[in-house]
Amino acid sequence: MTNPYLEPARVRAALRSLDLRPTRAMGQNFLLDAAVLGAIVGAAELVPADTVVEVGPGLGVLTWELVRRAGRVVSVELDARLAERLRAEFAGEPGFTLVQGDILRQSPEQLLQNSQEPKNESQPSPGGSQFPAPGPRYKVVANLPYAITSAALRHFLEAAPPPALMVVLVQWEVAERIAAAPGDMSVLAHSVQLYAAPEVIARVPAASFFPAPAVDSAILRLRIRPQPAADVPPAALMRLIKAGFLQARKKLANALPTGLAAIGTPLDKPRALAALAAAGIDPDRRAETLSLAEWARLYSQLEGAGSEEPGARL
Repeated sequence: MTNPYLEPARVRAALRSLDLRPTRAMGQNFLLDAAVLGAIVGAAELVPADTVVEVGPGLGVLTWELVRRAGRVVSVELDARLAERLRAEFAGEPGFTLVQGDILRQSPEQLLQNSQEPKNESQPSPGGSQFPAPGPRYKVVANLPYAITSAALRHFLEAAPPPALMVVLVQWEVAERIAAAPGDMSVLAHSVQLYAAPEVIARVPAASFFPAPAVDSAILRLRIRPQPAADVPPAALMRLIKAGFLQARKKLANALPTGLAAIGTPLDKPRALAALAAAGIDPDRRAETLSLAEWARLYSQLEGAGSEEPGARL
């Protein structure tokens, strides 16, 4: 059976019936490309044992595919008009739950507790076998609203429990930044790669949506790590990384003392140089060139220095 929510005429008619004009602020761009939809579903590696959390289902084009492949689907929609329509459209689907609200205010644990039981728990799922997640097991599959992409990723990656796998549509440039390698790193890349291994599956042209956004998108897959990539406190490590990027165009010898001072952690240049040397990092490098492992070594050196001199601890 063909997905009925891919028909442009049906999408336009549904929007008219709801008196809904898609807005950029709400990220309301409705996918109409069957090939892209198939790539999303394929990347999610779904089996009947899976529980899926969907963010921003809209009119239900991705929801329709998810409920046919997963045991449980919990869709979270902010727009009350769309939420009411989705409840009616998918009322007969076993294992489907619709939550009307802001995903950033919804605890994944609570979403899973309040949803229905799965249709089939007998099959293992390959999606997170390499990077298993503790606690209730679920995947996130979503066409994320552009405006909340970073916040939504952090919401799930830092959650207890985190998902086993995430497959999301995001802006192309955002996907490139997240999947970057040392030499082109950013705070966003580190904040994601600390918790997950990113992979850009495909580029999605703007013409695949109605209305077409101003930029292309990407299908991004995140396989969640069993433990953070660095064996240091994640929140403290990210504070150090953010400090290092506050003046990203400067060499670390100068950027690090200034950035740490800006977050209330005074560190003079001689101690910064000593910590960089002890961590094996050239002080003439810039923040974008460091790997997570190097930031972690630098963090450990700074913490060691802070044990001797007050005010340096992160």
